[in-house]
Amino acid sequence: MSELVGTVAIVGFPNVGKSTLVNRLTATRAAVVHETSGVTRDRKEIVCEWRGKRFLLIDTGGVDLADRSAITRQIAEQARVAIEEADLVLFIVDAKAGVTPGDEEVAELLRRSAQAVIVIANKIDDPGRTDQIHEFYRLGLGEPFPISSLHGHGTGDLLDVVLERLPGQTTRPEVAEDAIRVAILGRPNVGKSSLLNALVGEERLIVSEVPGTTRDAIDIVLQRGDRTFVLVDTAGLRRKRRQRQGIEYYSELRALQAAERADVAVVLVDASEGLVDQDLAVADVARKAQCSTLVALSKWDIGTTGIEDVRPRLEARLRQRPTVVTVSATTGRGISRLLDRIETLFDKHRSRVSTGELNRFLQTLREIRQPPTRNNRRLNLLYGTQTTVRPPRFRFFVNDPGLITRDYGYWVENQLRERFELEGVPVSIDFVRRS
Repeated sequence: MSELVGTVAIVGFPNVGKSTLVNRLTATRAAVVHETSGVTRDRKEIVCEWRGKRFLLIDTGGVDLADRSAITRQIAEQARVAIEEADLVLFIVDAKAGVTPGDEEVAELLRRSAQAVIVIANKIDDPGRTDQIHEFYRLGLGEPFPISSLHGHGTGDLLDVVLERLPGQTTRPEVAEDAIRVAILGRPNVGKSSLLNALVGEERLIVSEVPGTTRDAIDIVLQRGDRTFVLVDTAGLRRKRRQRQGIEYYSELRALQAAERADVAVVLVDASEGLVDQDLAVADVARKAQCSTLVALSKWDIGTTGIEDVRPRLEARLRQRPTVVTVSATTGRGISRLLDRIETLFDKHRSRVSTGELNRFLQTLREIRQPPTRNNRRLNLLYGTQTTVRPPRFRFFVNDPGLITRDYGYWVENQLRERFELEGVPVSIDFVRRS
């Protein structure tokens, strides 16, 4: 895989088409796009490839410096950080709307930054109507570049220019294949972004008292000793997801996709409210996505719920039997221990049991419980092997898979998890007939 040749930040006033352009340039649907302004709030990093070269693209929230609300100020601060980190800034403006006071404020911010900037005049749906771009010269940032991110007009030429303006290298490290990919899941407003900020040690994600602040899945790389974590904050998962529409639907879809590409899911439970059915539903999302799972009781500094209050119900309702830890993003209590537990769980997630150990385990099963019978035929566990890791999957050869009962299959799974210390790991067993 080729190295990154630079970092590009996309900034602009709300609803000028930044996320649509990100999706067009990266040939993905990684950014949430909706007709409502202000959908993107945090800064999101995506790798873009063009003509065999790769660079990092940073999507940011809409910058409205005149709006003095707390969350809008945080969005603007995130954009400022992205500008500082970038080798090149793409300043998106709406050619149909013309120069707005918001554009002039963002242009002033960019001129003070002294960063290399390309002004992108978006929404030029007719390539022959470039007369719409002339007024943007007065922003003082050079010649505007006409494109239509919706239809793709001019985006190939734009990528050519971007590659010419990038330095050819970046100091950002590549994420290794053995990085621990962690999805932070939970219902809305349980403190996911606050926890991630505490883990990283910086105000990387916007934290607000308004439920549903995070609308995208945001990847953040954390280096801790010789271990690399890729932490993903996600939108809150609700019950009855089929009833969600618009932004909520796509935000939750991103959260589900984040779980599917993660190794470990941290399911956050609000200790001040206790364990509710919705928390169990979130944990089940992690299981179905084949994530190894930890349950973290958040807001431990103000909570009244203890580990022993939730452990019995978790063990009764969740097949993966996850470990429970306590954390407080406000005080920092338990943060280091949580990372330790994630490392341990990841090592189990990618662990391999030798064939010899596995067959000795099957022998023990035969001794402690009689296998089920049907029509005078008894199930015989013959031998087994592990077929995959990350997560572990096993294949047990038997005389007749039709003799496996649901109760016996779950019992074998629980015994396997207990014997090889796979609590929290989504163990899969295929019972197949010996050929």
